[in-house]
Amino acid sequence: MSPNTDHSPKSATIDPAEARQFADVAAHWWDPKGPFRPLHKLNPARLDFIRKAITDHKKCDAGSLRPFQGQQMVDLGCGGGLICEPLARLGADVTGLDVSDETIAIAQSHARSMGLPISYLKASAEDLADEGKRYDVVLALEVIEHVADPKLFLKAVRQLVKADGLVIFSTLNRTARSFAMGIVAAEYLLGWVPRGTHDWKKFVTPAEMTALLGEQGFEVGAIAGLSYDLLGDRWHPSHDCGVNYIGWAKPLKTG
Repeated sequence: MSPNTDHSPKSATIDPAEARQFADVAAHWWDPKGPFRPLHKLNPARLDFIRKAITDHKKCDAGSLRPFQGQQMVDLGCGGGLICEPLARLGADVTGLDVSDETIAIAQSHARSMGLPISYLKASAEDLADEGKRYDVVLALEVIEHVADPKLFLKAVRQLVKADGLVIFSTLNRTARSFAMGIVAAEYLLGWVPRGTHDWKKFVTPAEMTALLGEQGFEVGAIAGLSYDLLGDRWHPSHDCGVNYIGWAKPLKTG
């Protein structure tokens, strides 16, 4: 999740230390060789999973150029809009949420330059939930490992998703390999992201994620690994969830 130097809006899920860590790099969201290089590289693999999950769940026309026409989606911790923009191109009515003035300004400027009608808001997930907003798809990508209270965050997510909606999440597993690759290699050896970007203790295992979602009334439908091919310098879906993983969940039916 992206930062705000004054850490507003106030929220129990916003971690001020995490906010400060990202504050200095907000201007570099669209630099593919900058501090968000890993997300640029990760995006095609994430989008492949996201497109299939939404298309299957919502019975969209997979052959259409705009299969998500009429679908209302919100990207929590949207950053500069790396996911918002391709979803908008696929026809979705997209809202991007972040807590940083700088990040929202970058996202808005880039969307305007691309001619994309994306709504960007400076707010927390709880703010939007308290307003009674509901969406067909809620995206929480690389964000839960940065929030102060994962349970409260997912409670807000549950309030934001419609009864027949979908939640798509991705994060880092808490394993020895994720420490070696996600922190030692990415932050210290390769310099892909600024040092201190991640706190390994806040990484969430797939079992923990499944349990957290279950507590909030979700059923996890699928979880897939995202693996990095060093020689090809690209990410691809896999069965290996040892470092990064992505998944989807739907609200359990009640009554």
